[in-house]
Amino acid sequence: MTPSHPLRILFLSTHNAARSIMAEYLLRRLGHGRFETCSAGLEPRGQVHPMTLKVLSERYRIEPNDARSKSWEELQGEHFDLIITLRDKDREAFPRSRWEPIAAHWNQPDPADFEGDEKQQELRFIQTGRELSMRLDLLCALPMEKLGHLPHPGEQASAPM
Repeated sequence: MTPSHPLRILFLSTHNAARSIMAEYLLRRLGHGRFETCSAGLEPRGQVHPMTLKVLSERYRIEPNDARSKSWEELQGEHFDLIITLRDKDREAFPRSRWEPIAAHWNQPDPADFEGDEKQQELRFIQTGRELSMRLDLLCALPMEKLGHLPHPGEQASAPM
């Protein structure tokens, strides 16, 4: 069984300026159309961190021209098959009753919080991208029939995993 639609995944972080944006764009590339990705923040900064854009562009050859920092509140009423929180405090602060399922939590440090010179900051962003990419590769390696059991609105769930 393969789902007839791409699985919708939301990456949720605090500021939606670095980690969640990276995850959103990396999975778009790695997923080859199997996933529809989005990101949001609990306390969005309102702009994507410049180093996020630089690393995506220079290291991954991804041009995130439409990337923007936005609040999770903009996405109320939308259905997601999977929500991945990226920090312990995000998982605890997120009002779970808004969406289900929150099926994954990756405690990924925010590279924007790192203090150091520009080269050190860039290395921290590169490291974050590499770690996220490895996790996303594993997600992509899961059989779609295992992920495809997640119900879409109005559908019945198939057998549990």
